[in-house]
Amino acid sequence: MTVGLLVLGIIAGVLSGLFGIGGGMVMVPSLIAFFGLSILDANATSLAAMLLPVGILGVITYYKAGYINIRNSLWISAGLVIGSYFGAECAVLVKESILAKFYAALLFYIAFSYLDIPSYFKKEKQMPTPSDPSRHLNLWGLIAVGVAAGIIAGLFGKGGGIIIVPAMVKFFKYDAKAAAATSLAALQLPVGLPSVIVYAENGHLNLLNAGLIAAGIVAGAFVGTKLAVKLPSSIFKKVYAIFLLIVALYMAFKYA
Repeated sequence: MTVGLLVLGIIAGVLSGLFGIGGGMVMVPSLIAFFGLSILDANATSLAAMLLPVGILGVITYYKAGYINIRNSLWISAGLVIGSYFGAECAVLVKESILAKFYAALLFYIAFSYLDIPSYFKKEKQMPTPSDPSRHLNLWGLIAVGVAAGIIAGLFGKGGGIIIVPAMVKFFKYDAKAAAATSLAALQLPVGLPSVIVYAENGHLNLLNAGLIAAGIVAGAFVGTKLAVKLPSSIFKKVYAIFLLIVALYMAFKYA
């Protein structure tokens, strides 16, 4: 089991570095499917594994490539702290199957929005305007994104990147890679601590499992970031969308 958790951490880290999602996207389903954990135990383990700055090597790589504005990431982090508490409080009170179905529906929506299927039927494609990560954005908007991401993180054990990345692209016109970089940077602070405390108080946390996964994430995030920096943004978005669809299908059938 020890080796399995380390491998899971590495895989989660690669995806975290690639997509700025915190790694919970693969950790929670895997902990449920392969390690037999309940959804709440898996949520707690995933969030605890992300408390340390396990993706810091990836953040440094993105920063050197010019994709991160530290100020914007910090405001998002502030919102994540607030939202994660309320998300976890809701999660321990809601039936697991309902949580899973809601999560799958959310993933389907985001995946299809990233694929942007209607654009393939238009004569001319409107190219998105690349953002400048160095610019300062509205701080209340950034905090709001963080709060929404924190609630989702607390509910589903995800780092919040599942909300941050699409929101930065849609509402702040960020390039997909810059959005992933900003998300990964925002998740390096212990923003999930309030939700981890709530899960722990309700008996859902195993610190040893979380520690083993965290060790794997450190190496994986660095590799994933290196891949993301080299990947064209248009391909990056499609790969991300396909990944979301796979996870959504799994969660939908798991709790059908």
